[in-house]
Amino acid sequence: MKKRALFTVPISIILIAVIVTSFFLINIKPSTSHISQAKKLAEYSKPAVVRVFDYAVVQWEFYDYFPEVEAILQQLNYQTFVGGYGSGAIISPDGYIVTNAHVVSTTQMSDEEIVNEAFIQLCSIVAEYFQTDLETAYAYMITATGYTDISREVEVYLPGGDVLDGEIKSYGSPIGEKDGDWKDVAVLKIEGKNLPTLKLGNSDSVDDQETIWAIGYPSVAEFDVLSIDSSLESTMNSGEISATSKKLETGTSVIQINAATSTGNSGGPVINDKGEIIGLLTFGAEITGFDFAMPVNTVKEFVNQAGAKNSSSNTDKLYREGLELYWGGYYKDALEKFESVQRIYPNHSLIKKYITDSEKKIDDSKILWSNYKTIFYIVDGVAGILVILLLVFTFAIKTKQPKVQAVTATSAPPAPPSQNTLTDLNGDGKVDAEDALLALKKQQEEDKKKE
Repeated sequence: MKKRALFTVPISIILIAVIVTSFFLINIKPSTSHISQAKKLAEYSKPAVVRVFDYAVVQWEFYDYFPEVEAILQQLNYQTFVGGYGSGAIISPDGYIVTNAHVVSTTQMSDEEIVNEAFIQLCSIVAEYFQTDLETAYAYMITATGYTDISREVEVYLPGGDVLDGEIKSYGSPIGEKDGDWKDVAVLKIEGKNLPTLKLGNSDSVDDQETIWAIGYPSVAEFDVLSIDSSLESTMNSGEISATSKKLETGTSVIQINAATSTGNSGGPVINDKGEIIGLLTFGAEITGFDFAMPVNTVKEFVNQAGAKNSSSNTDKLYREGLELYWGGYYKDALEKFESVQRIYPNHSLIKKYITDSEKKIDDSKILWSNYKTIFYIVDGVAGILVILLLVFTFAIKTKQPKVQAVTATSAPPAPPSQNTLTDLNGDGKVDAEDALLALKKQQEEDKKKE
């Protein structure tokens, strides 16, 4: 056995080392520790944050002959727009979106309310042109114009640039609305599939001073100095929860935060460090860092009313896997994930950038050993069987020893004749070996006769 062990034990050790090494290699995961949490949250979340435009268009006709006023109406194409915009977040792959009720309040107004607001806007334009007061312009325009049509529009601008019609599925009451509970939440629906999404969290579990991020499209994005592309990219600002127990006059709970925001952020998600929505930014004071969010548990009431289901999409899964691989240096494997995203959701806002970057870095890509699991499993299986066989061969199988037949008293060979009893039996004149042999045969014959 010792001789076998000198050969089999080293081989077994080598085979075990192969198994351990393969197990280690296939379990190596991309390291993303060098990427900040804020960076990760921004890349994960921004593709699911949208701009929401809610407005009404009023068509006018002009009864009087006043060329300058007529020219103003012609320049306006005989129509004025009433409404505004805000932000929102996609919460389901099939296109449900959460936002504030006040963001989409214009299309919920009556015809009379819309016409009155649009008419005041038209009078303001005329008053500014003639450098007169609003009352004077109003007194003239009320007799010289009338509306002919009203149309309502809810449009959702996706980060990738697509503009889709939105349909309001559930609607609360905007802050300040008379006789309302001020649960300032609305749920919209757009047509889509495999859309990027955000997960709804639990606002009851948030704590004071917890770090949060507010994402949306602030109104400063409309400044002329910014490019068109900039208007399609949301902004994410960090902050903390200042208070969790604030209530409005109606008793509706709100969360106070200190992240820097502006009017266009209304309806945008406030997320925690897990990337979960814990509230929707709803209103704020002119003092920076004094803003309030509608808790996500209130938002869930309207999500349920709309029949929406908060879930992730295949786009989310593939995109996040691609980011993990990209940040870990596995550019070849990341490229495959990003290309899969592009196939199922071509208008993803960030996917083209990551595909281009991955292609540029592909020569420096690390090897992702987990891609070779099947091969490793086969090699490990064969190595494991060989180790077992070698151990059995070394320690379980014993070498056969030759059997020695026991000699009994009855089968004992006859004692050779003593030298003193030997005589010259062959008559050659001397006692030698031949005489001894003859004496032995003679003795055997006598023994047989006795038996």
